[in-house]
Amino acid sequence: MSDLIAYVDGGSLGNPGPSGIGVVIQGGDGGTIRIARWIGRQDNNVAEYVALLEALQCAQVLKARTLHVYSDSQVVVRQMQGEYACRSPRLYSLHWICRKLARSFKFSITHVPREHNAEANNLATSAVRQRIASKLPPRTT
Repeated sequence: MSDLIAYVDGGSLGNPGPSGIGVVIQGGDGGTIRIARWIGRQDNNVAEYVALLEALQCAQVLKARTLHVYSDSQVVVRQMQGEYACRSPRLYSLHWICRKLARSFKFSITHVPREHNAEANNLATSAVRQRIASKLPPRTT
């Protein structure tokens, strides 16, 4: 069992728009884990929650004892801390699943400024940009 730290970010180009997540997990036996994943057309808050969900699921697979998450989404952090109620129908199920998974270990979450979450942000952005680039028609010269 390990103590893990995760940096999570989700983002969309447009709101809603093409979206991706970025997750960086530190503290595991195998070294740092980096995840960049396309999640389709979503709004930004959904992308932020999907990034958190990915970190929670990964920590569960790694049999973490503790998980501390850093996120630049004040909405997600404050809802997960119970400071804000989750009233959005589109976020409620994601929020509920994240809360349930968080009970699997000693869980905490902290808001960080975007500049302190750069690696996760870059992973989320790269997932979106790679997907968009793969859908472009080939360039002709």
